[in-house]
Amino acid sequence: MPDPKNPILQDFPDRFESERLIIRAPRPGDGAASNEALRESLAELQPWMPWATPVPTPEDTELHDREAAAEWLRRETLQLLLFRKSDGLFVGSSGLHNIDWAVPRFEIGYWIRTSLSGQGYVTEAVNAITDFAFDVLGAQRLEIRCDARNERSAAVARRAGYALEVTMRHQMRGVDGSLRDTLVFVKLREDWTGTA
Repeated sequence: MPDPKNPILQDFPDRFESERLIIRAPRPGDGAASNEALRESLAELQPWMPWATPVPTPEDTELHDREAAAEWLRRETLQLLLFRKSDGLFVGSSGLHNIDWAVPRFEIGYWIRTSLSGQGYVTEAVNAITDFAFDVLGAQRLEIRCDARNERSAAVARRAGYALEVTMRHQMRGVDGSLRDTLVFVKLREDWTGTA
């Protein structure tokens, strides 16, 4: 079991693969590709992601990716970038967030560039990240949270075998300022059979 007092001392890979994806921690220089995909996908991101408004510049995204790389090293959050194996195209972003190393518990978030939506990349990434979290990081609990109105995000959680645990009513404000209900999907270690 990982030492919750010293997660920074844990050694684990910062890169792994699924059938079609290279999944890895951010690195300096990733900002341009990330920003291009983000700008392509604004119509799908802005209703759900507060960081998509105002539209980040390439420099903003590069700064974010470098900060995420530092957070990875400190084991504070584990952002993961998704690249297509066949041509290196930036597919989207995911990661393990809101970490509690004492459990260990992680929350998986994700977004995909619009032109690749509907091709199963996000579900493939979530399945691979789920395996990584349980098998390599020793996770006991994984969560996927989304706005109850975000049907596409909820569908990914269900396809990846996560069970709806609770609907938290009026849990926070949505991007549009309205009160938001949040769906919490969960997969526990005892429910995990491996998906890769």
